[in-house]
Amino acid sequence: MEDWDGYSAGLRDRGKELGALHPEVMKGFMALNRGAANTTHIDAKTREFIALAVAVTTRCQGCIDAHARKAKAAGATKAEIAEALGVAIALNAGAALTYSLHVLDAMDGAGEG
Repeated sequence: MEDWDGYSAGLRDRGKELGALHPEVMKGFMALNRGAANTTHIDAKTREFIALAVAVTTRCQGCIDAHARKAKAAGATKAEIAEALGVAIALNAGAALTYSLHVLDAMDGAGEG
C-alpha cells in the first residue's frame, strides 16, 4: 500500500515546481478548485464523497489523497466513504457495460473490408 504522507509531500513539492515553471496554469487550477469548493446546496462532507467517487473512477491517486484527507476533516466515517465508493464501483461497471454495447454496435456497423 501507499505511504500517503510521503506521497502527499511529494505531490506538493512537484506542484510547487510546476507552479514555478508555469504559474498561470497553477493559478487557474487553484481558482477552479476554490470555485468548486464554494457550494451553497451541498455540505463539505457530501462534496468530498463526490470527489472521492470521481477520484476512483478517474484513477487519480493525488485526488484520492487530497479528498480522503478533506473527507476525514469534514467528519466522514469509513462506513460512509465505503458507501460512496460503492457508487463509484457500480458506475465503473456500468460504464464498462455501456461501452461493451458500443462494441456490439461497432461490430454490427463494421464493414467487411
